[in-house]
Amino acid sequence: MCCGRQGGSLSPRDLTHRSRNRRSPGDDTEDEDDSESVIEDLRGRLAETEARLERARAREAELSRRLEEMRRFVSVMEILESYLKRRFHEQQERVACLFSSLAARMKGLKR
Repeated sequence: MCCGRQGGSLSPRDLTHRSRNRRSPGDDTEDEDDSESVIEDLRGRLAETEARLERARAREAELSRRLEEMRRFVSVMEILESYLKRRFHEQQERVACLFSSLAARMKGLKR
């Protein structure tokens, strides 16, 4: 890539410059050749652009699929987290009850 241009791409300025410089009576065949060359160049660039667009769409579809998969995973993790928190609090309450009943028994034995 030289001077910010890709491959053999022509800018609109290049196209007008080329056509202005070559115009002279009797140069119709050169103008036609230039036109055909410009058309072929534009067709090639269009094909490249369409191919890039297709790849970008495929990449977008893949990223969307992965994003949805990650969202489902996060949702499952949130459900699991809330379940584990609830079980943890239930166990804490159970242990607290066991300790309080054990403490009450110990008090009764000391009297």
